[in-house]
Amino acid sequence: MWYWLYNSLLLLVSPVILLVLLAKQRCRRGLPQRLGLAAEQSPRHSTESSSRVIWIHAVSLGEVVAVAPLARDLRGRYPEARVIVSTVTETGREAVEQRLEGIAEHRYAPLDFPWVVNQVIDRLTPSLYVFVETELWPNLLRSLRRRNIPSILVNGRLSTRSYERQRLPGIRGFYRTMLNMISCCLMQSERDAARMIELGADPARVRWTGNIKFDQPVPEPRADGLGLSRDLLGLTVEDRLLVAGSTHPGEEEAIVSAYRSLHEEFPHLLLVLAPRHIERALQVEQMVRSKGLAVSRRSSGERGQMSWTGPRVVILDTRGELALLYREALVAFVGGTLAPIGGHNLLEPAVWGKPVFFGPHTDHCAEVAALLSDAQGGRMVQDEQDLAQALRDLLRDPEALRRMGQAAQQVVAENQGALKRTADIIATYLPESAIPAKSGTVDQSRESSSRPS
Repeated sequence: MWYWLYNSLLLLVSPVILLVLLAKQRCRRGLPQRLGLAAEQSPRHSTESSSRVIWIHAVSLGEVVAVAPLARDLRGRYPEARVIVSTVTETGREAVEQRLEGIAEHRYAPLDFPWVVNQVIDRLTPSLYVFVETELWPNLLRSLRRRNIPSILVNGRLSTRSYERQRLPGIRGFYRTMLNMISCCLMQSERDAARMIELGADPARVRWTGNIKFDQPVPEPRADGLGLSRDLLGLTVEDRLLVAGSTHPGEEEAIVSAYRSLHEEFPHLLLVLAPRHIERALQVEQMVRSKGLAVSRRSSGERGQMSWTGPRVVILDTRGELALLYREALVAFVGGTLAPIGGHNLLEPAVWGKPVFFGPHTDHCAEVAALLSDAQGGRMVQDEQDLAQALRDLLRDPEALRRMGQAAQQVVAENQGALKRTADIIATYLPESAIPAKSGTVDQSRESSSRPS
């Protein structure tokens, strides 16, 4: 019954879905492939006859960053395999091509129409489907299950909003059915694992493995030496950076105002704003100018405002450079937390030993926020005034700033290991002969024997 209802609703709203995707620049290019209209690309990294295809699905940039080390690990374990990483956005595609060149191929994820997902699965013939952070698509999971292809959720999490929504009458039964089509759920935290079980997942298929984002490699400068540098940003030797990364509308205004109030006391402090969606760069630039501040954009090639003596803002409107820029920061703020988004990657500045500030909306990164706060490597602020005062107090005390950065870095070091645990469990679903079964009833003996203990 749920299958019929879901697909009836999907067909009913499909015109709206297509219009929304066409309206979003970062989703438009991949739409033909997502509809199954583009031909499957020839493999670049393995032979067409390879019996092992590992399909990893990551939604966009953040998920690709999280899963890239896992893709490298699996490719190292199975060098003959064809590794495919799918995304739904252009930023995701670019991240795959930059971070996983020579390791994995990119393709756009199919829209969850039955005829599309069946066609894609038949083309790819995956031995395994791995997906990141609770990206659940009923038709895709059902088609994989019917073909006896294992599906594994990695780095899984359930935000409070999603958890409460899935508990609603009528939805809970549908969600339980969907969860039990997943071979194994590897969750970020005990809270996430408990929520998954409470919503109906088989406890034997739910494991708490930790957050693989703790195992991200430290970003490295480009080999050609043409990447981001202090010189390209127009910085002097005295300049110190407040880097606000992955910001959203409403947050940028608060951050700029907080920064402006600090500048008289800390004249060498410069603000770098990195909007989460770089297509908003012009809008952010106009906002900064309206407040009377000097502003330049990374993509413009300008050398900043070298002679400007007042507060200065640089907008980072290029992709793939924020994680490395945090290395140059004196202190960092991570966005999606003052605005009710749920938060982005708090670990990117922490890995460099930088104090991490964030707002109260951390539902998507609650465990990391708590760890940083408890270790005094991170601090939650409530609003613009709170941010300004917290930064002022810290900048007045260089020793406290150093201790806070060290504490943040220690949190990263003490919580690593999720990547290996995750990869080891995935390996139990990839036997030596990994040829996908044909459509039909699930082989329950294989399901039970491959289940991690």
